[in-house]
Amino acid sequence: MVIGVILMTHHILPLHQNDYFEPWLIFTQPCVRQLAFAIASPNLLCELPLELEIRYRFQLHDAATWQQYYLQYQSRLKQLDQDPAPLQQFLAQLKSTRLGLRFEMLLWFWLQDNPEQRYHPYELLGHSLQQIDGARTLGELDFVVFNHQSQQVEHWEVALKYYLAERDYSLPFWYSLNRDDTFLKKLRHFTERQFQFDEVLGRRIQQKFAVVKGQLFLPEHQLFATPSWIATQRRLGFWGTSIPKQPMQHLTRHEWICPNLQSTSTAVQWWSNGLYYDANTQLTYMYRQPDLIDSVYKCYKVITF
Repeated sequence: MVIGVILMTHHILPLHQNDYFEPWLIFTQPCVRQLAFAIASPNLLCELPLELEIRYRFQLHDAATWQQYYLQYQSRLKQLDQDPAPLQQFLAQLKSTRLGLRFEMLLWFWLQDNPEQRYHPYELLGHSLQQIDGARTLGELDFVVFNHQSQQVEHWEVALKYYLAERDYSLPFWYSLNRDDTFLKKLRHFTERQFQFDEVLGRRIQQKFAVVKGQLFLPEHQLFATPSWIATQRRLGFWGTSIPKQPMQHLTRHEWICPNLQSTSTAVQWWSNGLYYDANTQLTYMYRQPDLIDSVYKCYKVITF
């Protein structure tokens, strides 16, 4: 065990792992890169945190499953990279700018783009299925699919999330840029509300899965032991209040899902809640204005490896 103090006044720590499975970076079309990310990237979690009190049980697909689905769909992604019109037309139905809805549309495209179960074992039974009791809406199911391998009906809830650790790495202290949205609150919503249903479309739901992708960001000035529930197959980002010395590009909104092959940013301007990217190292950095962050988060911390 090594104990030390990290001083990172204007530098971003390099990540120790350099063999991440990131095949979305090989494609040229922005929407195809995003689709590849939606399929190939692992969940943010590899297991459910112990801090989460479970009411209605659900599961997570492991990273190997998503890698396999990507490999089965890779030939189709290469076709779309040559002619992205089918994907572009499908995404054009979405009028909202919300990234979570775009992520949902990408998975919807993949689930229904599957002639004769060529690319994955799922048959899409329904999408955005509202459950209503009289005048009261009980909830909505993102996707209901039939798995031809297991011969079971599955309910999927999907989310694209970006959470910043603001005190330590325990579950209650991961915040979105919208501070009303925390990782703990989202997982509670899954287990207390979204996975309450046992039947839909006249069929019994036999498996329930959360698909939670995106990125987690560690504070640049304080590092702790990583909780066991964080999926190490996914690249972690950093956030902080200092401007890095290394050159970085500012990412546009859709590039939060996956940066474009060619940079779309002009000269970098540093403002609150901007997401920045170093194409050489694939590091992402969330910049936040210093006056918006409590000084307690700037303190250097003793860390344990």
